[in-house]
Amino acid sequence: MAEISRSSLSVTLSVWKALFLREAISRITAARAAWAWMLFEPIMHIGFMLILFTMVKMRVVSGADTVVWLFVGLTAFFTARNIYQRAMGAISANQALFGYRQVLPVDTVLVRAALETFLGLIVAVILAAAIALFGHDVLPHEPLLVIASFTGLLLCGLGLGLVLSVACEMISELGNIADMLFTPLYFLSGVIFPLTAIPPQYREWVFYNPFAHGIELLRSGFFPLYHAAPEANLAFLFGFALVSIAFGLALQVRFALQLRAK
Repeated sequence: MAEISRSSLSVTLSVWKALFLREAISRITAARAAWAWMLFEPIMHIGFMLILFTMVKMRVVSGADTVVWLFVGLTAFFTARNIYQRAMGAISANQALFGYRQVLPVDTVLVRAALETFLGLIVAVILAAAIALFGHDVLPHEPLLVIASFTGLLLCGLGLGLVLSVACEMISELGNIADMLFTPLYFLSGVIFPLTAIPPQYREWVFYNPFAHGIELLRSGFFPLYHAAPEANLAFLFGFALVSIAFGLALQVRFALQLRAK
């Protein structure tokens, strides 16, 4: 019987499909009600912040509906965060699969990032529908800006994931440092307070953080009267994303043999 020849692209797509299904099952069944926590985490943060804003009688933040303002920032940030955090541990979690020559370390990182993007979009749609039922307008004012900003945030998460997945395998202590970055990023990305509240002389330092650009631009696309920080820049967002992805892919190629052998 003649051997069936398969192209490299066909093999790669088959590997990605198998990895995606494996990761999806593992992600949803990793712990009891793991699927519910993906939905309840942003709900809990939104609810807690709404209580604080209600106590100080803030129904509008920088010209935007507080509920939708929080929803946009929290869901976007958590999706980007999940991408780089889950991608960061992809190589070590799938080490046993590298015995198959078709599976490369970078495949596991890319597939995890794709899965987190898919799950993040599902969560965002469910929450948007629930918020709309309560009478809030969740339709964006500038859809193209929203799509571009959200895409930039996802690509930044992917870039960080590609870099950190290699760095943490080479130097294990870096994983703890990367986990510690979550809290400052959470506050310095303007997720729960408007960045315009920061004095201009300090605000320029905050905007070295690409997530601050993405979230601020995302909110600008949702609200026509939103008072966005003037430092927000789409070019910086995509510039950081492309540089980090290129650097991450270069690291994946450079240390491919070491990553498979660990």
